[in-house]
Amino acid sequence: MLRERLYIASDHAGYELKTKLCAFFKEVQIPFIDLGTNDEKSCDYSDFAHLLTSKIDEKSFGILICGSGIGISIAANRHKNIRCALCNESLSARLARKHNDANVLAFGGRLVGFDLAVDMIENFIKTPFDEGRHMKRIQKIEVD
Repeated sequence: MLRERLYIASDHAGYELKTKLCAFFKEVQIPFIDLGTNDEKSCDYSDFAHLLTSKIDEKSFGILICGSGIGISIAANRHKNIRCALCNESLSARLARKHNDANVLAFGGRLVGFDLAVDMIENFIKTPFDEGRHMKRIQKIEVD
């Protein structure tokens, strides 16, 4: 893993997949911090997007899961210095890091299975940012 910390959070629709991923992280000894939700009781994805993004810095990555990944990624991208990539396959997860220096990965718990989620996460957390021509483009993202 390229960074020291990995945060993970979901709403109720992503809870089951998040639970499986947390068990996997423990098994393969990937250090992580689970920010909730802690059950399948209905809750708001935006609360967990805001909580996770408040923790992200240059030494951490985040993973967000809701039903489709759409709402939680939109909420995450409202925060300064957050580049949350909504991905549904591994190439996008890798390119989100390589070309866009994404620091948060989002996907849908109702759309993405466990094996694909693991593959996307591994691609995401192991792929370095290419910088070069991409750095200029990243710097143009933030607006005042």
